[in-house]
Amino acid sequence: MTSAILSLVSVGVVSLVSLVGLVTLSLNEARTRRLAALLVSFAVGALLGDAFIHLIPQAFEQDTATLWPSLLILGGMLLFFTVEKLLRHEHGLLHRYHHPESIMRPELAAVNLLGDAIHNFIDGVLIAGSYLVSPALGLATTAAVLFHEIPQELGDFGILIHSGLSVRRAVLLNLASASVAILGAVTALLLGAVSGDAVTGLLIPITAGGFVYIAAADLIPELQHDRTGRGLLMQIGLMSLGMGVMGLLTVLE
Repeated sequence: MTSAILSLVSVGVVSLVSLVGLVTLSLNEARTRRLAALLVSFAVGALLGDAFIHLIPQAFEQDTATLWPSLLILGGMLLFFTVEKLLRHEHGLLHRYHHPESIMRPELAAVNLLGDAIHNFIDGVLIAGSYLVSPALGLATTAAVLFHEIPQELGDFGILIHSGLSVRRAVLLNLASASVAILGAVTALLLGAVSGDAVTGLLIPITAGGFVYIAAADLIPELQHDRTGRGLLMQIGLMSLGMGVMGLLTVLE
C-alpha cells in the first residue's frame, strides 16, 4: 500500500510539471532560453546519476549470473530510440511551420500530445516500478524524471502555442497528456502485485537504458551549442550537481 501511495503521489507531482509553461508568460525569449539551458545541464547529471548510481547496480544485484540485465539495458535504449523515432522525430518535419506567420496547425498539436502521452505513460511505469523495489529508488527515479520533464515541458508548451492553441487550452491539454503517467503507474503496480521479480528484473534495467539514451542522445547534443568557456564550466557544474544529488539519495537506501 505504501508503494502505491508513494507512486501515485510522485506521478501526480511530475504531471503538474506540465504547468511550467506558464512561467514563460512572464519571461522574454532570451531568459527562457537561458533557463532551459540550465535545466538541461542539471537534467543530464540527474539522469546519468540515477542510471549509474541507482538503477544499473540494482539491476545487476538482482541477476549477476547472466547477460540478461545488460541486454535489457541495451533494449531500453533501443525502445526509447524507437519511440522517439516513430513519434517525436516527426515533429522535425513540421518545424517549418514554426514562425510568427504560421497558420493553425491542429495536426502538430495532436502529434505532440500523442508523443507526450506515450512518453508519460512510460515515465509512470518507471516511477512505480522503482518504488516497488524500494522508496529510495523510487525517489531517485522520480527526481530524475522530474528534472528532465521541466525543460521538455517548456518545449512542449511552446509547440502547442505555435500550433495555434490558446494559452488556456495548451495548458489543459498538456496537463491531460502528462496525467497519462498515472495510468502507467497503476499498470506497473498491478503487474508488481502479480510478480515483483518481473518489475525488478525487467523495468529497472529498461529504465536505466532509457535514461542513458535521453541524456546522451537528446540532452547532451543540446549542450554542444554553447561553445564558450563560461558555458562549459556552468554545464559541468550543473551536471555534477545533478549527479551529486543522485549520489546523496543513496543515504536513504
